[in-house]
Amino acid sequence: MTATTPRGRAARAPRPRATALRTAALLATAVLALTACGSGGAAAGPAGPAAADAEVPTTDVVSGVTKDPAAAKLLPADVRARGTLALATSVGTPPGATYLSDGTTVAGQDIDFADAVGKVLGLKLTREVASFEAILPALDSGKYDLGTGNFGVTEERRRTIDFVTYINDGQGFAVRADSPLKKVTALPQLCGLTVATGAGTTFEATLEDNRHRCRDAGKPPYDVKTYADQGALWISLQQGRSDVVMSTINGLRYAVRQQQGLRFLNEFKRLDVGFAFKKGSPLAPAVQAAVNRLKTDGTYDRILRKWGTGASAVTTSRISPPEIR
Repeated sequence: MTATTPRGRAARAPRPRATALRTAALLATAVLALTACGSGGAAAGPAGPAAADAEVPTTDVVSGVTKDPAAAKLLPADVRARGTLALATSVGTPPGATYLSDGTTVAGQDIDFADAVGKVLGLKLTREVASFEAILPALDSGKYDLGTGNFGVTEERRRTIDFVTYINDGQGFAVRADSPLKKVTALPQLCGLTVATGAGTTFEATLEDNRHRCRDAGKPPYDVKTYADQGALWISLQQGRSDVVMSTINGLRYAVRQQQGLRFLNEFKRLDVGFAFKKGSPLAPAVQAAVNRLKTDGTYDRILRKWGTGASAVTTSRISPPEIR
């Protein structure tokens, strides 16, 4: 997200630290939270214009997708009859989902995949933006047919939600460029540090569930600071109030490209990501067939290339696979 050069007289070049903090603030203006893989904290409505549309690809990779009668035949009769799907979308930052500069148009990998699936099934999507934490309970109540939000497939979620996978993402870390951390392969390496992450996410749960490992090893525990506002999260890292950020692999890689003085540390754990449905939903087989059709006609790869997430490709779509261990 490149700062706009003021018109008129030339201004002094901004100091790197000030530029980095300004960029972090722009991230806060663009969105309220990362769409965490299997986590949460996404905005429930427009969060203002993105800092720069140039950082959000707008190439059309979906409009040419055509209906697949074989996939559409798998739809429940009542869905075919009404011709629509009620979709809840959690909006956060690229590459998952974000707002363009008009403050209302949504764009992102999740958006493209959902739109493409709708076209394969010959259905119109009625998309409603909802907060991450509200979507899964709303699926169970029948308010929505399906949801997107970079939902990671975990064993806990599989007990109450069905998923149709389309990518894998997962957990990772980012630090300041001057951090002595080189790679985190086990959480006790974080003992004594302050870890920033999204509030109400699986990252927070993972950190809290493993905090005892520092005590068991006779080390000082790590401190977990949670944020609903991702701009505040990144500013805390830039200003040294936190030492490391734990979030999605794809989201972290995107975010550090927009800010000076930060680096992506490493992947920690991979997770399948999928469309979410009420447990036992008859829609899942049709959506699975649609995703696999996108694989065969090349649309799948075009979406990943557009968002720079080729490393997240899956071989085939699956329904509620076991959590990646």
